[in-house]
Amino acid sequence: MLSSAHGQMPSSDKVRQDFKDLLQRPSTSLRPSFESIKTDSVLIEKGFFYSEATEKVPVLIYKPLAAGQKKLPVVICLHGTGGTKEVMQGILYRLSKAGFMAVAMDGRYVGEREKAVKGQNSYVEAISKAWKNTDKAHQEHPFFYDTVYDSWKLIDYLTTRSDIDPHRIGMMGISKGGIETILAASVDTRVKVAVPIIALQSFRWSLENERWDGRAKTIWNAHLQAAKDLGDSEVNKKNVEIFWNKLIPGITDAYDFPSMIRLFSPRPLLLLNTELDQNCPLPGAKIAFASAAKAYEADHAMDKLGFDVEPNEPHRATPRHLDMMIAWFTRWL
Repeated sequence: MLSSAHGQMPSSDKVRQDFKDLLQRPSTSLRPSFESIKTDSVLIEKGFFYSEATEKVPVLIYKPLAAGQKKLPVVICLHGTGGTKEVMQGILYRLSKAGFMAVAMDGRYVGEREKAVKGQNSYVEAISKAWKNTDKAHQEHPFFYDTVYDSWKLIDYLTTRSDIDPHRIGMMGISKGGIETILAASVDTRVKVAVPIIALQSFRWSLENERWDGRAKTIWNAHLQAAKDLGDSEVNKKNVEIFWNKLIPGITDAYDFPSMIRLFSPRPLLLLNTELDQNCPLPGAKIAFASAAKAYEADHAMDKLGFDVEPNEPHRATPRHLDMMIAWFTRWL
């Protein structure tokens, strides 16, 4: 196991390959289908592709009106817990007005991918089901990892399009989407620029310092189920760690963010956190940033690394940070 300071980490190449291997699954035809809608200010495409044989991924695309035949830089935008691709429409619109193609998709078990009975939380139900699964050969990872895989397949789809520049792909995300951005873009070097918002943290630090509750409460009923199954009367550090190790294996070790964040260097990376974030405690985020800074210093690329903490703010994407995100993509992508 890695220490909280992550002093002895496996090589970046090993982490990258091992994480890709962990998420690997049978390839399938993308089978994309889209329709276009022209408005007064933006071109909108709605459609889908398949990331797995039975996983239809709904996608929403905003394009600048004056794009013509020009190959566009593209920014993938990942939503947070409880969100959908439609929640990202304001960001998609702003990015399109700044000259980017902007793309959002529904994460697993939300939006058009919701599969539960009405009144239940499909996403949390899926995580609970994955927790209870005993078939190791068919283990779902709806808590972050499966949507990370979908984002890689989204890049596969985007690179087939004639209207995008495959060398100018960016990714941003908010909260859960920011976590998925760190996990996906750190190992997939096709992503040239990234901006995770309210996502940077150390899962290991949160466990060791009893600050796991903010993250756990985003899917609290699944944690309650796990605690009950393990014979505990309440959610605690021990059963949270067991739960994380099954549903997001490696997240407190090689795939924790002080380890993963190194893999970005020397690509432009802007990390945006808030001071009072209960889900992503700032001390853990600072450990991860220090790891990033060490890698960027070694690559003589500190000008491509940014870290901003919004003072006196809880877990939310602030207007200033959204402005900084767009400016970062404009500068580097």
